Amino acid sequence: MEVKTSLLDNMIGVGDMVLLEPLNEDSFIENLRKRFDHNEIYTYIGSVVISMNPYRSLPIFTPEKVEEYRNRNFYELSPHIYALADEAYRSLRDQDKDQCILITGESGAGKTEASKLVMSYVAAVCGKGQEVNKVKEQLLQSNPVLEAFGNAKTVRNDNSSRFGKYMDIEFDFKGDPLGGVISNYLLEKSRVCKQPRGERNFHIFYQLLSGASAKLKLDRDFSKYNYLSLDSATVNGLDDAAVSLYVLSQNAMQIVGFMEDEVQLVLELVAAVLKLGNIEFKPESRVNGFDESRVKDKNGETIMCELLGIEQSVLERAFSYRTVEAKMEKVSTTLNVAQAYYARDALAKNLYSRLFSWLVTRINESIKVGLAKTRHKVMGVLDIYGFEIFEDNSFEQFIINYCNEKLQQIFIELTLREEQEEYVREGIEWTNIEYFNNAVICDLIENNQNGILAMLDEECLRPGTVTDDTFLDKLNTICAEHQHFESRLSKNSKFLTDHSLPHSCFRIQHYAGKVLYRVEGFVDKNNDLLYRDLSQAMYKATHSLMRQLFPEGNPAKVNLKRPPTAGFQFKASVGGLMKNLQTKNPNYIRCIKPNDKKAAHIFTDSLVCHQVRYLGLMENVRVRRAGYAFRQPYEPCLERYKMLCKQTWPHWRGPARDGVEVLLTDCSVPAEEFAYGRSKIFIRNPRTLFTLEERRRACLEDLATLIQKIYRGWKCRTHFLLLKKSQVVVAAWYRRYAQQNKYEKIKSATLVMQSFTRGWKVCIEYMPVSLQMQKYFLGLKTTVPSMSPIDNTWSAQPYSFLEGAHTELRRIFHLWRCKKHRGQFTEEKKAVYEEKLEASEIFKDKKALYPSSVSQPFKGDYLEIHKNPKYLKLNSAVEEKVLLADVVNKINRANGKGSPRLFLLTKSNFVLADQKTGQVKASVPLPDLTSVSVSTQSDGFFALKLKEVMEAGSITPSALKECQRMFLILLPLCVPGRFLVQFKQDKVCVKFIQGGPKNGTSAACKRKNNRLLEVSVPSSP
Repeated sequence: MEVKTSLLDNMIGVGDMVLLEPLNEDSFIENLRKRFDHNEIYTYIGSVVISMNPYRSLPIFTPEKVEEYRNRNFYELSPHIYALADEAYRSLRDQDKDQCILITGESGAGKTEASKLVMSYVAAVCGKGQEVNKVKEQLLQSNPVLEAFGNAKTVRNDNSSRFGKYMDIEFDFKGDPLGGVISNYLLEKSRVCKQPRGERNFHIFYQLLSGASAKLKLDRDFSKYNYLSLDSATVNGLDDAAVSLYVLSQNAMQIVGFMEDEVQLVLELVAAVLKLGNIEFKPESRVNGFDESRVKDKNGETIMCELLGIEQSVLERAFSYRTVEAKMEKVSTTLNVAQAYYARDALAKNLYSRLFSWLVTRINESIKVGLAKTRHKVMGVLDIYGFEIFEDNSFEQFIINYCNEKLQQIFIELTLREEQEEYVREGIEWTNIEYFNNAVICDLIENNQNGILAMLDEECLRPGTVTDDTFLDKLNTICAEHQHFESRLSKNSKFLTDHSLPHSCFRIQHYAGKVLYRVEGFVDKNNDLLYRDLSQAMYKATHSLMRQLFPEGNPAKVNLKRPPTAGFQFKASVGGLMKNLQTKNPNYIRCIKPNDKKAAHIFTDSLVCHQVRYLGLMENVRVRRAGYAFRQPYEPCLERYKMLCKQTWPHWRGPARDGVEVLLTDCSVPAEEFAYGRSKIFIRNPRTLFTLEERRRACLEDLATLIQKIYRGWKCRTHFLLLKKSQVVVAAWYRRYAQQNKYEKIKSATLVMQSFTRGWKVCIEYMPVSLQMQKYFLGLKTTVPSMSPIDNTWSAQPYSFLEGAHTELRRIFHLWRCKKHRGQFTEEKKAVYEEKLEASEIFKDKKALYPSSVSQPFKGDYLEIHKNPKYLKLNSAVEEKVLLADVVNKINRANGKGSPRLFLLTKSNFVLADQKTGQVKASVPLPDLTSVSVSTQSDGFFALKLKEVMEAGSITPSALKECQRMFLILLPLCVPGRFLVQFKQDKVCVKFIQGGPKNGTSAACKRKNNRLLEVSVPSSP
């Protein structure tokens, strides 16, 4: 189940000022301070949001926060600007009500940021899709463009909007944005030429100097331009360089829909304004005695003319002469230096102001919605300059404060109307509310007959000498008795000695407080005149935008009618805005700045109190509380307080209104403290609500204790059941284990008993068998064979059931006598048998003569050359120990006959010597002997194979010998039926055949041809 929080849960201070108790200015300010100190920058007054500027980033504007406030009731969560944006968007989407969000407050209170947050929230929660995302991105990116060209640093705000902006965003029936329309109001164009101390010009000038390309021929040094203030060229937190804001501004223009050439044209005009400010004039005397202005340095003028594509002579003449047309007559007069500077500044202000208006028009072309058959839903967002009170207040502050008076008027009217409509809609009796109506102040300013703006226009249009002083005189005459107008020179005598009121000023008591206005510049700023010569000069420029910005310069369309004044235009714009706002459902965001230092964590009581007063927030609270301080639909009210009554807890079966009636009756709430509407319950006094909250909090503590008790009981019971279940399982497994062990023991004992029983039965049944076995074993004693290992005799098996025992006893006896026989061997005899064993592995089953040689011991020195004096010379020739000495026949390859030779074998050589003389015929190292070959027959032939390359005097690579004995040679041995023998270069095949009886018992060798030597082998015995 989703856990929902409420505005009343975990409150820091009071989240809704309507519930503040006691209600006075001090408690109001203290509640704002307490919430501000805990980073709670939003507070409600009913459906109005109070926003405190924190002057730092807070982690409350994340995508997670957007999802948290999405589709939630306005009072369901703690106060937030997202709650108001969500309420407005859902009313527009679901109820088809056009909405407007009015953001007001002082300069620096955070109005621009609040408008961005509202637009970003709406963009986040509405539909998705490629086209929808494109529209959303264009709407959002229009803000950086307008901020770059319309915002500037002031003493109160580093990013102050110096124009008013109202954006209508249009949505389709699904609530997806389709586009929008932007309206701008009164750009502060006087800032282009002059800025108050500590303030800057518009951001775009500094961004342009920091990041623009060299094509615009601008110097990076701010001090080179007269129109840029030097004491505040940089702003903390703002980077005008090319890598940041300049690039962002260019990217935003491209996203909105500006082409690259359009961006370049706009930047050229901005650069031209900077260059225009550097044009200076000098006086030049004429014949008639009048001074004429001339341009001092024409280099800067030349660059500006190149940017605009205008002839330098045309511009110079426009700065030196003025043409006045009256009916069919033209009069040309010269301009002195002061008039030339006035004309230059007027041109700069008009050029920048018209460029800004063109930017807004161009943005509207990109984001506008095409004509449709069905009506679109509209949400308006108003971000307009706040109420301004400076040390030196002029015409701009006057009309700005007039606009705020109108907004305050519509705020009171719409708030009261909304309150009254809700009471009527819910069937609650309406009570008239007394409040300050600022309509009298608005009438003082905008009255068509005696209003200040009307008198200013009348003064500007009348013939004769017109000055600011004459305008003030008229005000002193007509407005002297007005209760909200004050002037030192008025007929009202009470201000004659007011030294705080200078002679050249007048003071108006606005709803926000008294403001002193200096009349200097009122007439000129209201006229906002641009000499026709300058308009015509700009129209002649080849720059493609100039003709669009100065259409009145077209000679073919000369209009002698005086253009409307700035005050008249602004009054008409504000009137149209008010009519537009009255057609929509209003949503208010009242912005407050906590201090003048633009620093975080500082709360200045006096400053906040002043803003609370002029925003009329206390009056707003009183309006909300005049009838019923708190109202809530029946369903959430019953859901929140149902635990206070046993009949409604935990579930109420029936209509929510009936449940609320039962609840309030059970709680003994006085009848005069509440009223039942059609869909809501209305509570008159905040104390009643707080009493319900206290009882709810106490009840929740009791419920929490009950829940904890039940949970602990459930947890312990669950744990006990788990232990019990585990004990049962353990006991079952143990019993199984114990029974298994018992069964195994019984089974083992049973098997033993069975075996003994079966043995006893067998013994009883087969007693003769044991006697036979006894007879068999006793008989072996007399029939045991001899102790010779080669004796294979063994007594016959007497009984078939003794077959296994009979065979095993024979094997054991043979092993035993073999061991006894081996124990009788000496070391010499062991060596002889080892040699016999080695010979057996080589010749057994391979050589037919081998069985007859087994019984013959291997003597080695068969000739006993150490004892025989005949071989004394041979013995001395062989230094090593002789391992083998015997007589062999060396086969002659020519005829196959043999010649006797002595064959001696040592560890490293074998030697052939003459039998008679003992002379060494050949001595071959054993490494040169590669193999020995013998036949498989019963002959004594063997062939020695030597290496191919032999030293001089050695024997041939192969030699065939015949020996009467078999002996062991530790070399590779080959036993084939035939083999090849190489005599020098000839290869001879030695073939063994079976001889006949006439050959006797000796082998005979016979040469068949050059390639074959045939050996006749006697038959085996």
